[in-house]
Amino acid sequence: MSVRLALIAARASNGVIGRDGELPWRLASDMAYFKQTTMGKPCLMGRKTWDSLPPKFRPLPGRPCLVLTRDEGYEAEGAETFHDFDAMASRGRMLAEETGAGEAMVIGGEALYRLALPQADRIYLTEVAAEIEGDAVFPELGEDWVEVARERSAAGPRDDYAFILRTLDRTR
Repeated sequence: MSVRLALIAARASNGVIGRDGELPWRLASDMAYFKQTTMGKPCLMGRKTWDSLPPKFRPLPGRPCLVLTRDEGYEAEGAETFHDFDAMASRGRMLAEETGAGEAMVIGGEALYRLALPQADRIYLTEVAAEIEGDAVFPELGEDWVEVARERSAAGPRDDYAFILRTLDRTR
């Protein structure tokens, strides 16, 4: 079984994915999509993303959590910590293969997306229909990505904006 490394992110039309360590919007429908897409799969994240999760969601229920940090003494209760991205990606893929999940999910943030993008096989990208001010952006995608699925979503009662759910596969 070939295990994919997949990124999952939501970005504004200007590329922004975060502001002050948080998501700069409220999109309950996209959060439900995130949960559905990542459930049962290893979730790889940076330390800042781990810290940004509400304590009641640490670790993410039903998903093994792997956290990358430069701090050798850092402990993420309920998660495995790593100091090397390649080691973390390898462990994530191994867990996905052992459980039959099919893919390991990179869930952020900006620095981890940049590290993971060269190895990624798929991207689940929510395109938020707004320009948002922020301090974290999703990396630019090269020409080697093709859209394999697209679904438009109007803003629901608990969504700040409309959005498009896109799935992109690497063409290599």
